Amino acid sequence: MNDVPGQFRHSGRQAMQWAEQLAQHSEAADMLTRTYLTGEHQAAARQLVEWMEQAGMTVRRDNAGNVIGRYDARPGCESAPALVTGSHFDTVRNGGKYDGNLGIVLPVACIAEWHRQGRRFDFPVEVIGFAEEEGVRFKATLLGSRTVAGTFDQAVLENRDSAGLTMREAIRAAGFDPERIAADAWPRTAVAAFVEVHIEQGPLLLNEDLPVGVVTAISGATRFMAEVRGLAGHAGTVPMHMRRDAAMAAAEIGLYIERRCSIKPGLVGTMGMLEVVQGAANVVPGLATFSIDIRAEQDSDRLSAVAEVCAEIERIAARRQVEITLRQTHEASSVPCAPRLQQALAQAIAAAGWPVRHLPSGAGHDAMALAAIADVAMLFVRCGNGGISHHPDETMTEDDAAIAAQVFSGLVEQFQP
Repeated sequence: MNDVPGQFRHSGRQAMQWAEQLAQHSEAADMLTRTYLTGEHQAAARQLVEWMEQAGMTVRRDNAGNVIGRYDARPGCESAPALVTGSHFDTVRNGGKYDGNLGIVLPVACIAEWHRQGRRFDFPVEVIGFAEEEGVRFKATLLGSRTVAGTFDQAVLENRDSAGLTMREAIRAAGFDPERIAADAWPRTAVAAFVEVHIEQGPLLLNEDLPVGVVTAISGATRFMAEVRGLAGHAGTVPMHMRRDAAMAAAEIGLYIERRCSIKPGLVGTMGMLEVVQGAANVVPGLATFSIDIRAEQDSDRLSAVAEVCAEIERIAARRQVEITLRQTHEASSVPCAPRLQQALAQAIAAAGWPVRHLPSGAGHDAMALAAIADVAMLFVRCGNGGISHHPDETMTEDDAAIAAQVFSGLVEQFQP
């Protein structure tokens, strides 16, 4: 790797150690699972509070459970809008150590170094440990960042977990007030920009032997659940040309999605769920269900693909004499990263001696929600193991953490509100 000054090596090493320690707060002994407002989740929050305070920050929690650390500006600049960073500290079931967590512990490690040096800026730096992003426990995502952005949907307070507890009840049991979540929204004037540090969760940087990259946009996404109704029949007696096979119709649709979404970089399509309902080895399937997930950096590419997939579904249904119903379950526009912040990250990467790679994010992140109140940017950090994420084999190196600390520090030190 390029020569990284010792202070950034120390910050990278500290971030990696903290990520290991956070991983000990898990609901399962044999895997990392930390869901919203469980005892283990609250223990992780207390740990973040401790580290932030040790780094010279003042810390508070809001009524969604977010952990918010503030590193004050130099005297005379206290009222300046803050440069805000952070990510989430909940996990998927059987998740990895760095997804979300890196974006909290790395900035705190950098702030600890500035605190040691007695260094302050013309603006405050705030680090938010978003309490919930993944949506595992209550099937509602981005709860922490939507609280800060003022877009929290009050209806999800009635969502129930697997034990029947509502989110409203869980928030109260954790010592917070669900009725005050709306009041915890930040005004636009409080935020100069939001910059999220995150592992890539993909293989591009790894394949190109680059430690970091600049995110251009967070891809928009459209999702459907589909049901195909054909006609069940005996597998040995129904001639092939007379079949109304629900599973084969679904399979043909899946192959079309694969072909259509392979024609342009940045466009992806997935049939992640496919079920033959009450299927049997000797029965022509009469009912199948499946999911569709189409994403793209450019909304025009995504919407064009969605329209063509829907049209092809109608043609397949007519030709195969099956009935197909689609129910849209999700629609999110892409979130472009601010050009000025992309340029600032690119300059920090170049100053650290690395080529600048721009790439989109196919996964959703807290920055999507923060875009409602501020310009946003993301710094991606290389994953190991083929780019695998949301998995216990998710990994990154201490060297890459040091480089990310150098780049993040360079951005903050040169930032112009």
